[in-house]
Amino acid sequence: MAKLEIVNVLGEKVSTTEISDAIFAIEPHNQAMFDTVLSERSALRQGTHKTKTRTEVSGGGRKPWRQKGTGRARQGSIRSPQWRGGGIVFGPTPQKNYEIKVNKKVRKLAMKSGWSSKVKEGKLILVEDINFQKPATQDFLKMLNNIKANERKVLLVLNGDEKEYNTFLSARNLENVLPVFVEEILLDDLLNANVIVTTEDALKNVEGKLS
Repeated sequence: MAKLEIVNVLGEKVSTTEISDAIFAIEPHNQAMFDTVLSERSALRQGTHKTKTRTEVSGGGRKPWRQKGTGRARQGSIRSPQWRGGGIVFGPTPQKNYEIKVNKKVRKLAMKSGWSSKVKEGKLILVEDINFQKPATQDFLKMLNNIKANERKVLLVLNGDEKEYNTFLSARNLENVLPVFVEEILLDDLLNANVIVTTEDALKNVEGKLS
C-alpha cells in the first residue's frame, strides 16, 4: 500500500498514512471518466428552455387573404412557421430528458481513476486537522499558503461532520476554492482541480465508499 504524508495547518509533516492501491493507484480509465463527466454535466442542465408553437403564439386568428384569386400562395394564418413572428417547428421543450445513464460500476471505476490520477500527479494534500472555532477566511488563506496549496483551483473535501461547518464557511467565499462534502463530490470537480485538500478521515470515508 502506498503512503501519503500528513501535514498540519502550518505545513509541517506530522505523520504518514497508508492508502489503498486498489482505489488510489489504479491505471486511470479514460472512457469511464469521460462517460461519467458527461453524465454529471447533463444532470446539471435545468431543461427549462421553451419555444412557442403556432398554437401558442398570440394573434394570427384571421386568414390574411382569401383563398383564391389573389395570385399568391394560400395562407391560413400569419402565425404559421414560415411567417416572421410565427410559431417554431420542432423547437426545444421542457419535456426533453437530458439524463445519461452510467452504470454504478462504471461510475465507481471513474471515481477511482480520478483519485488515482491526482495521487499520481502529487496533487493530493492531507491535513491533520482543519477545524476552525469560527469562520475565518483569512486564517484559511494562511493555511493554504502554509501547505503550498494556493493554486488557481482548490478542491476542499470535507467529511461532513458538524465540527467542520466553520471550515466550510471559511472556504466558500474564496473564488478559487470549492468546498464539498464526501457525499457531494463530482468527478468533474475532482479532475478540474489543480490541488485537492482533505483530511485523513475524509479520505478514509472516500476509500470506504469506493471499496
